Amino acid sequence: MQVERLRRLPYENLGTTEGSSPMGGVFFDTPRFANSVPFFRFQRFGHGEVRTDSDHKLVVVMVGLPARGKSYIVKKLKRYLSWLGFQTKIFNVGDRRRLAGSADEYETAGEDLQRVGRKDSGEAPCSGCSSPGADAQTAECAQCETRHSSAFFDPDNKKARQIREQVALEVFEDLLRWLQAGGQIAIHDATNSTIERRHALISRLKCETDVNLMFVESICTDRDIINRNIKLKTHSPDYVGIDPEVAEADFRARLRNYERAYRSVGAAEEKLDVQYCKIIDVGKKVIAYNIQGFLESQVVFYLMNMNLEPRVIYITRHGESEDNAAGRIGGDASLSANGSKYARALARFIDRRRLEFAVEVEEYNRLVAQTICSTASSTPGTCSEAEGAVSPDSAADALRLEQSLLRRRVQPGFEVWTSMLKRTMETAEFFDAQRYRIKNIRSLNEIYAGKCEGMTYQEIAQKFPDEFEARQLDKFYYRYPGIGGESYADVVMRLQQVIVELERIRHSVLLVTHRAMARTLLAYLMDIPTTHMPSMELPLGYIYACEPRPFGNFLRVWRYDPLRDDFVEIDAPSTLKIRYPQVSLPTATSAPPLPSPAETAYSAKN
Repeated sequence: MQVERLRRLPYENLGTTEGSSPMGGVFFDTPRFANSVPFFRFQRFGHGEVRTDSDHKLVVVMVGLPARGKSYIVKKLKRYLSWLGFQTKIFNVGDRRRLAGSADEYETAGEDLQRVGRKDSGEAPCSGCSSPGADAQTAECAQCETRHSSAFFDPDNKKARQIREQVALEVFEDLLRWLQAGGQIAIHDATNSTIERRHALISRLKCETDVNLMFVESICTDRDIINRNIKLKTHSPDYVGIDPEVAEADFRARLRNYERAYRSVGAAEEKLDVQYCKIIDVGKKVIAYNIQGFLESQVVFYLMNMNLEPRVIYITRHGESEDNAAGRIGGDASLSANGSKYARALARFIDRRRLEFAVEVEEYNRLVAQTICSTASSTPGTCSEAEGAVSPDSAADALRLEQSLLRRRVQPGFEVWTSMLKRTMETAEFFDAQRYRIKNIRSLNEIYAGKCEGMTYQEIAQKFPDEFEARQLDKFYYRYPGIGGESYADVVMRLQQVIVELERIRHSVLLVTHRAMARTLLAYLMDIPTTHMPSMELPLGYIYACEPRPFGNFLRVWRYDPLRDDFVEIDAPSTLKIRYPQVSLPTATSAPPLPSPAETAYSAKN
């Protein structure tokens, strides 16, 4: 007998929103689920309405100068909140501003807006726009035009300022409409660097009920970070097709314009009792004021644990256990002979990768130092006095900065985290305890299957057909029957502290864990919707390496080859496959759907 599949019901204005979670923009008409009452952060969706346990909504308004890491913070925050189950979306003002119109519509002072950065650099904008001896101020080059050059951000340019304020408020209106349609947390990603802009947003929000406001200001006093961020900004949509040196000169001119009008969050907002949080140097210092709500406290708690240290988060399942070989789930079995062989190879691989990554970081720091040194003497810095920074304005200062970067190396600490189950602890027993700090963490234990512990999927289908059906229909919310039985939603709650610790540590770590745990961790790190999380195929014998970078986590994957007794790097995107099994009830003549062999054991082919 075939079971009717869940009907997918689009919900107005929410079906395609970025970061829809936990259902990823797809909403379900849910039948009966065994033990499936979700905890308060996860909501179910039905016909044309959103049923939630709380109507509390939050608007996070970013504040700060350009190149201070706001977008980095925003993306990480959205990823974390979506993973926890909140409907979260980013509303970027810069994207809307670039669509507001061409530069010709807004340029009012021709000389200031004709050529990007020429006044600052004193050089022709690019190699193709003028011949030797040509007048750099009049040479024509279409590639040297930006949609909005630095003069567009001049606080004395009244027309441009009016346009910027109008665009910011339009985006804010879009944000509020999205919240009214069922969203929970909206992030206004812009500089919002003036008191007047922030007061306008506060005044607009007074008309809304059950919506709280929180300012998050990013302040950076680290010259190294600022200069690296400026280099990254030259590749933004504002500078497509522009010579990097010209783009950098224009962006630094834009920064100086912003600094003239910039006012940090403080007394003006405190008079209105507005919640705010200041993040200084990416979490080295945090100032919080009047934080009252649960959502706001979650935001502050997460932001307090960020850092930019180069590191890699390695995730792998344990070696093959005796229960894996028998096709049984759960339990606390020891490793098989194949599993012990994998454990030895894993220790050798991590030893090698640890040294390779140290070399990679050293080379990257050297390249960054050389780039900064080559431009520091000719380009004035942009750290504002309001942020307490000093600009590298001399060759001697640049040399000192280069030497400081070259001394910076990967921290020697490297941790190995396992669960409290034998198969993970045995997988980590070949690591040298003098070089690795090994921790056994109960939160990394496999999802507990309750009454189904130690059974095969075929046995579950035969003994508990209703439970087997319910799990196939909704693997994320389904909770195994019996005392202590868990769902993936429970696992997310259990791993919350692990995620925060992963963000806090300043060195690399290897997590030796289980399939459900690896799925949940990778869903957070790679921003995979929780609705896809339970269906990710993560076979035994794979290592997933996530390296935090400015624009997200960079993933590399290695597969264990038993014939070579070593690991081979493979294409990362193709490995995170989502498997959607057909749902059917077991009958006397048909076998129930079982997991693929790759999910329980590795082979020479895998």
